[in-house]
Amino acid sequence: MKTYSDTGSNTTIRERLGLRPIINVSGTMTTLGASIIVPEAISAMAEIASQWVEMDDLQRAASVITARLTGGEAGFITACCASGITMAIAGAMTGTNLLAIERLPDDTEGLKSEVVIQLGHIVNYGAPIDQSIRVAGAKVISAGTVSVTQDYHVREAINERTAAALYVVAHHTVQYGMLSLEEFCDICHARGVPVIVDAASEYDLRSFLARGADIVVYSGHKFLSGPTSGIVAGRKDLVRAAYLQNRGVARAMKVGKESIAGTMAALEAWEKRDHAGIRQREEAALNLWRDSLQGIPGIVANIIPDPTANPLDRLQIFVSPESRFSAAGLASALAAGSPPIIVRNHEVERGHFFLDPCNLHPGEAEIVAERLRAVLTAADRPADAMRQPRKDSSGALRWPD
Repeated sequence: MKTYSDTGSNTTIRERLGLRPIINVSGTMTTLGASIIVPEAISAMAEIASQWVEMDDLQRAASVITARLTGGEAGFITACCASGITMAIAGAMTGTNLLAIERLPDDTEGLKSEVVIQLGHIVNYGAPIDQSIRVAGAKVISAGTVSVTQDYHVREAINERTAAALYVVAHHTVQYGMLSLEEFCDICHARGVPVIVDAASEYDLRSFLARGADIVVYSGHKFLSGPTSGIVAGRKDLVRAAYLQNRGVARAMKVGKESIAGTMAALEAWEKRDHAGIRQREEAALNLWRDSLQGIPGIVANIIPDPTANPLDRLQIFVSPESRFSAAGLASALAAGSPPIIVRNHEVERGHFFLDPCNLHPGEAEIVAERLRAVLTAADRPADAMRQPRKDSSGALRWPD
C-alpha cells in the first residue's frame, strides 16, 4: 500500500527546493519520480546507509529474494531496467569471458553480437530501447514491420551471429499483429537463442519466465514501489554473465547498497501487500472521477483495463469541441492549476487522455474530482484551451535554465 510516512507528505522538502507539489494521475513515471516508496524500503535504505557491506554478498542475498518471487534461478539488482537490458544482452554476448567483458562495447571480435527484436517493439520509454542494445556493443536486427510480425520474420532474422532476442512488454509497443511471447520463445529456442523480456512496468513477477523467457527485467520502482532500480532474474548462467558486466560497460550503471537493500525490502513487502485492498481504493477513485464528469457537455469518461493485462484500470477521458477544450488543452489546464494535476497524456492527439489511480496520497482523488469539474464548468477558458498537440523539444534544450 502506498501511504505517507509517519512524518506526513514531502511538501516541506519540495518547498525548500522550489518544486511544485504535483498530484500524479499519470502513472509510475520516471519523469515524475517513479513511485511512492513503501515504508519498508525507506527503513531498509536508512538502516544500511551508514553500514559497510561487501557488495557481492549483498547481491547474493538479493538473488535469493529475487529468485523466490520471480521463479528464476538467480537474480540481482541494478540501476534501472535500461541498464538491466544492456547487462543481460552483454552477458549473452560475452558469457563469463572476463577479457571480452572488458573489451565491450567496441571490440566484439569472436562474439555473437546481434540482437533480434520485433520492429513493433522498438519503442521510446524516455530513451530509445534500441540504444540499450547498442550500448552493449550489439547490433539491432529488427524483425517484421511496425504493424505485423510473422513467424518467418523472426526465424529468418536469426543466424550464427545472433546473441539474444529481446521481447518488450509495455503499453508503448504495437498492441496487435506482434508475435506472442510463447511464439517468440519457441522460434528463438529452436535456434538456441536466449530470450530477454523487458517487463519494466509489469505487475506479475512470475509469468514471463514461466511462459518461456530466459531472463526478465523488472522495475524496482514502479509497481513494487521501491527506490529507482532494475531487477534482473532468470537462468543462473545468463544472470551470472549479466552480473559480471559490472566489470565492464555496467560500471557506469552501478547501483548503491541503499537501492539494493530498498529493492529487497520492497520485494518482501510485495509478498505481504493487500493487493485486493489497493484495487478497491483504485476503483473507488475511478468511480468518483467518472461520476464527477457525468453530464458535462463534450466529455465522455470510461473505465478501461490496462493494455498489457496488469490488474488495474484507468479512466479514459474523451474531450470533444463541445466542451470548449481539446484533450491537450484540458490536460494543460489541469497541469497549470494549483496544485498541478499531471495526467497520462501520451495519446492526446487522439482526443483523449487517462487518469491513473495508482499513485495517490490520501485525499488526492477528491481534489482531482473537484478540479476536473471546476475547470470544465467554469465560464471562462484559458487561452490555450483548444490547443493542438505539437512535438516541441525546446524545453529540454533549455535545462538547467
